[in-house]
Amino acid sequence: MKLPTVTPADIRRALLLREEIALLDLRYEAAFATGHPLFAANMALDRIAIEAAVRLPRKDVTVVLYDDGEGLVAVGAERLAALGYANVHALEGGLKAWRAAGYEMFEDVNSYSKAFGELVEARRHTPSFSADEVAKLIADKANIAILDVRRFDEYATMNIPGSVSVPGAELVLRAGQAAPDPDTTIIVNCAGRTRSIIGTQSLINAGVPNKVRALRNGTIGWTLARHTLNHGADSRGAIGPFEGGPAKARDVAYRAGVRHIGAAEMAVLRAQPDRTLYCFDVRDAEEYASGHLPGFRHYPGGQLVQETDMAAPVRGARIVLTDDRGVRADMTASWLAQMGWEVYVLEGGYDGALDIGPPLVLPKPDPAHRYRRPYEGTDVAERAMQAYLDWEYGLVEQLRRDGTHGFYVI
Repeated sequence: MKLPTVTPADIRRALLLREEIALLDLRYEAAFATGHPLFAANMALDRIAIEAAVRLPRKDVTVVLYDDGEGLVAVGAERLAALGYANVHALEGGLKAWRAAGYEMFEDVNSYSKAFGELVEARRHTPSFSADEVAKLIADKANIAILDVRRFDEYATMNIPGSVSVPGAELVLRAGQAAPDPDTTIIVNCAGRTRSIIGTQSLINAGVPNKVRALRNGTIGWTLARHTLNHGADSRGAIGPFEGGPAKARDVAYRAGVRHIGAAEMAVLRAQPDRTLYCFDVRDAEEYASGHLPGFRHYPGGQLVQETDMAAPVRGARIVLTDDRGVRADMTASWLAQMGWEVYVLEGGYDGALDIGPPLVLPKPDPAHRYRRPYEGTDVAERAMQAYLDWEYGLVEQLRRDGTHGFYVI
């Protein structure tokens, strides 16, 4: 079939005007990570049948496909058409044309979320400790609490000694239990930089009474400083917000421009056929399985902020979040709003009929096609870790050159 085409300039216009567009890279993730447009999302050709219905919920959304000369676009368009997608285009000239136009290419995965994290640190001067400073505090048995904001499986694989697992969006909900003494210094860590920056700034934005610092460069920085990581830890932070935490989280969302809606407004959003609507439940998996609102997909809040391109590849779409305690939805929404999303928090609904059952988990891709993150596992070469950090440090300047992001920082 003859595919309609759009130019790189058309893509840029759509992004600047916040029109809905799904710019899909059909290469395997390992190739995608070598370079792509800022708001491109990876959907490898052999993943279309598995992922499209979940990640592209509206069948007539504008979809633009590209590759880097591998000849994937025609087959990708056929597969999407077979699934009912009716507005599929090709990027004229593919990535070669994007480069020729002088537009920015971003490496790695979850690139715009990571770039946003770097922008937050640059604008807010998010405070941090070096690995050596944290190691000394541990050795001195200082009054500290180290909160690991990664997924629990990442934490269990390798972690800072004495740390507790409190995945991203759970921080404001659990900080009061993890560090009940306001004189305790909270140290937030992830594997690299983004989630620790966002986590630290979340607690600061929400007004936690404790001093809060990020572990600069996370477990990568810890490893490069020749400190030892623990393995197999199973310490999880319990629910217990600090005093006033829920109200302060709501205020953070308000300051970011998040709107809170009820069932009537939600029904209107669902009934609008010309807009893509993503509905995410940002609680943990166990809470979701025990009862969740119909039509809401599970995506923990911290990961949603980190992996927004994976969760919601349609840039310009609407996002609605739900959380029976409110805090996680408010904090997650505050970040998504600053990343340029039209985002809402749905209030209530949990006293009605709920769906029961575990989260939808998409099958993992072939490991041979996956990009090996320089911050995961225990056998990553030091030069790869350092190169990754150097790349992250350059993202704010790259955002400036690209000029399409629309991010702001409260």
